[in-house]
Amino acid sequence: MKLFPIHLLIVICSLSYSVKGQGIIEPKHSFTLELGLPNSITNKAFREIMQGLVHVSPYYQFAFKNGFALGVGGRYSYFAINEFRVPSKVFGGNHSFGGFLKIGHEKFYSELFAIDAGVKIGYAQNLFYSDLLRSREIDLISKSSIYIEPIIGFVLASSESDTYRFSVGYSFFNNSFKPWDIGYEEGNEIGYTSKELSPISSFLTVGFGYTHHFNGKASVGFDE
Repeated sequence: MKLFPIHLLIVICSLSYSVKGQGIIEPKHSFTLELGLPNSITNKAFREIMQGLVHVSPYYQFAFKNGFALGVGGRYSYFAINEFRVPSKVFGGNHSFGGFLKIGHEKFYSELFAIDAGVKIGYAQNLFYSDLLRSREIDLISKSSIYIEPIIGFVLASSESDTYRFSVGYSFFNNSFKPWDIGYEEGNEIGYTSKELSPISSFLTVGFGYTHHFNGKASVGFDE
């Protein structure tokens, strides 16, 4: 762990050398794939019972010359039930998928570095399953929701059309997690108070991403 800053410096220097002389990319059409680890924040039961394993978000984005950007894409996340945080072992999880529109701002400040910040607004379908539900002859509990995700990406260019990013996003859903979503009898808070269960579900995602710019070349200072 102590060597991590040195490794990061080597990567940055390598990327800086590879893009030297290529000029500043002016974003236009691009495709991004983000992959991260979601961590539940609010709603005490959701935070303690559901363990985030993966969050994936592919999307297309168009950026105007002033940096204003519009995007459209999809999302998928998976949370597993932490069997050690419930009164008896319960196996299962939560699949969440949907689509979104993104409004943001994308700009390169040098040959190497850019910031892509914005807000994703969309729809999500949440599917809960568990052996406890199956024991009651219920295959799935389905809950739909609107969600909002402010997100920021710190971008490093590796070529005139390819970039990599470190991203942080915070997703808010307009519904809350309840123990009966995973099979407990409705009204059974399994040790949580109604106040602890009332906040909406939300999670923080920290991850990495790859972007391909289809406009084909850096448009400022590019060496033909």
